[in-house]
Amino acid sequence: MTRTTPDSCPGVLRLHEAADGPLARVRLPGGRVEPGQMQVLAEAARELGDGNIELTSRGNVQLRRVRDAAELTGRLESAGLLPSHTHERVRNIIASPLAGRVGGGADVHALVRELDAGLRGAARLAQLPGRVLFTLDDGRGDVSGLSPDIGAHATAADEFALLLAGRDSGIRVSAGDTVDVLLAAAYGFLELSNGQWRLHEIDDGIDRVTDLLGRTPGPERLHLDTPTELPIGWLPQDDGQVSLGAGVPLGSLPARTAEFVAAVERPVLVTPWRGLVITDLAEGPAEQVVRVLAPMGLIFDAHSPWLQVTACAGLPGCAKSHTDVRADAAEAVISGRVVPTASVSGVTASGVTAGFPSPVTVPAAQVVAAGRQHWSGCDRRCGRPTGPVTEITATPDGYRITPA
Repeated sequence: MTRTTPDSCPGVLRLHEAADGPLARVRLPGGRVEPGQMQVLAEAARELGDGNIELTSRGNVQLRRVRDAAELTGRLESAGLLPSHTHERVRNIIASPLAGRVGGGADVHALVRELDAGLRGAARLAQLPGRVLFTLDDGRGDVSGLSPDIGAHATAADEFALLLAGRDSGIRVSAGDTVDVLLAAAYGFLELSNGQWRLHEIDDGIDRVTDLLGRTPGPERLHLDTPTELPIGWLPQDDGQVSLGAGVPLGSLPARTAEFVAAVERPVLVTPWRGLVITDLAEGPAEQVVRVLAPMGLIFDAHSPWLQVTACAGLPGCAKSHTDVRADAAEAVISGRVVPTASVSGVTASGVTAGFPSPVTVPAAQVVAAGRQHWSGCDRRCGRPTGPVTEITATPDGYRITPA
């Protein structure tokens, strides 16, 4: 597959002209945000944007309706959120959020820093498309199922499987060699690419990158599943402290809430499931954080229907959308029309209202769906998560419901 247009992923220095105004995307390798950086983002969202921080499916953040791009650039640069003007869009690194704190086979956060430094230090790698994704999985399998172009999955404390185009390549490397091999695979992508944005778009991409690496795959292959359990709620750390996993409804974090998160003064990890993990808390302060942030809309209940629902930008942010998708999805949650996967109140386990053929098109107020679901404003289905999910897609005549 050869692309006829260059990758147009936005960053801070190259904004996307959305229907509601300029949009900036800020890369957060490994999802990590220091308290001071969270405060800077909150102030920028309130003073320069629409008042919200959007969390993305790659553990990054976005600001919409940016009114002063130069001012935003200066603030983010001063906060350490824009360490490179040449490589800002290629710093797409997702890591297991709980690594080194709650279980897992290896602490991959040091590898995040090393990989980020390696990317920024290689002039040629600035040419990577902004859609190329790196993952570092601590062995629990939470991020390897997110279809990385290039990734590492811990198989032991000092051994990693190399992932290419979302699959186990069969190559095994030591922890000390992992970042060098990931960077070499990135060079291989550039050598083979003829305009493709993702490795899976290159014919025989896995085998060809493997050949360029000069490494012999072994016989074993990992089976990579989409994670079903999200880091939500009270998460006891291995050191006796506590992390708090918080869902953010539809991935939109109000600036005022972000300021309260910053005031906790602990490192925060933005997850690829559009949530937050607030780390390294003693039990007493952790209880107080929940009491403050839960009434502000953060979700600490792993069974909340809000955690079943994702949505694209919709109107007014996207001109291609047929409707205000997020408002319709929020109303479905609030009115109880997002239900558990099990058959409840006439809703089938596949997620379609009983009695209708599948797929079916219904008005927004009649959409009832069970389990994981993604609401889209058009057939592009932007932001659709990996794995089985009921698709609720806007059309000129209503929403089309397609079961998982």
